[in-house]
Parts: sequence; C-alpha cells; structure tokens
Amino acid sequence: MIEQLRVQPGDAPRLMARDPADRLGLGDEAKADAALQDLARRLDALHDRLWAEATRAVLLVLQGMDASGKDGAIRKVLSGLNPQGCVVASFKAPSDAELAHDYLWRVHAVTPPRGRIGVFNRSHYEDVLAGRVIGVVTAEQCQLRYRHLVDLERMLTDEGTVVVKVFLHLSKDEQRARLQARLDDPEKSWKFKTADLEVRARWDEYQSLYEETITATSSDHAPWHVVPADHKWVRDVAVATLLVDALERLDPRYPPPDPALHSLRVE
Repeated sequence: MIEQLRVQPGDAPRLMARDPADRLGLGDEAKADAALQDLARRLDALHDRLWAEATRAVLLVLQGMDASGKDGAIRKVLSGLNPQGCVVASFKAPSDAELAHDYLWRVHAVTPPRGRIGVFNRSHYEDVLAGRVIGVVTAEQCQLRYRHLVDLERMLTDEGTVVVKVFLHLSKDEQRARLQARLDDPEKSWKFKTADLEVRARWDEYQSLYEETITATSSDHAPWHVVPADHKWVRDVAVATLLVDALERLDPRYPPPDPALHSLRVE
C-alpha cells in the first residue's frame, strides 16, 4: 500500500490520474475496521517505546482541501494513544506577531519534542498554497520557499524527527456532499464558513498548486503520500499504516534499566 501512495522524489503526484474513491484493496468497511484495530495496537506499542526512549520524534503532516478529513483522521488514528505523548498544531492565518518574523518561525516552534508524535493539521505548506492563491506570495517566492521547506524537513530528519507527509485526496463531488452535510447539521454547522465556498470556487487552482508543490517537495528524506479520502475508513487505515511504518523503521527501544536499581528492593 505504501508504495502505491508514495510520490517518488522528482515525480509528479498526477492527482487527476488518482481515484479519490480508491479502496486500496481493503475490501469493505468491516475489513478495514479490523485492520485499523490491529494497526492501533501496533501504534500504541510503538508509541509507548518512542515516549520511553525520548530521543526521537515523528511528525505527521496533513494537508488537503476543506472537508478532506484532517480532523477525522487525527481523532481516529490517534485514538487510544497516551495524550502526553502527542502534540497537535493547526495553522491558520498568521497573527501580527507571526507576521513580524520569517514565515517558518511559527512552524519550528511547534515541531514535536523528542519522544512524541506531532501532527500538523495544515502545515508549513499553507505558506506556499493559500499564500499563493490569495496573492501574498509570488510564483518566484514559492520556488524559494519550496527549497526552504525541503531544507527544514532535512534538518528535522537529521535531528531525529521522521516526517510523514500526507495529502488527503478528496473529490469535488464528495467535498460538496460533506460541506452540505456540515451545513445541515446543527452540531457541525459551526465548522462551516462562507470562506469555504470561496476556496471551493477555486478548486482547479488549488489542485494545480498541490500538483506543483508536491512535485517540488517530495524528497528522499520526507516523501509525500497521496491518500484517497472519499472513503473515511480507507483514509484512516492508510494514515495509520504510514505512521506504523514510520515508527517500525525508527524502531524505538525502551531504555536499559539503571544498574543501580538491580539491588533495590521495595519494602
């Protein structure tokens, strides 16, 4: 599955050729739920070792159009993990204080500490995507920022943070259905903003920019993965699989006990 999702460095994601409703061979929702439960057990054990080892970290980067399921993936995939070992950061329009610094200042400040799984719900990529669409970043500046982002991820990797980048690939029809359901549900309508419709109206522009951005920033040390997101249960299994794979490659270990403890007895 992972090779199917990964965008190899130098390749384009070819989003138009990828089916957002692809089931990735998972069969039906019941089978996917069973697979997710197994992944959750493995993730919990690996996360406990990462927390105990406290020398390395994992950063999950989630990008996607509105309603692609970033919040849902976080709730479903991280459910059951030790909350002390998880940190989640969301990136909205920068504040005045953030604008007074370079655009990566606010990002580096919330990367996960050693021993934790961090999640970026939207990320440093907003500064080349949304910024480009609304006109505060030029095409030339984007080319510079692509290099900055790759270098940031190289530094994080060199310092012991595994970066797992996921683009949740949603179809325009499924987005329409989800936004309408959100609007119609009194318990979810608070999430709906008229700006969502303005972004939706520029769907093709965003898809083109994602194509460009993913192509420019999928690297050996931090490749992108395109996850079909029309089926939530497929999305969840795919994201959990990527996290488990990252942690298994990291192979965190429990620290050895202090030799001084061998002779101690609890009375």
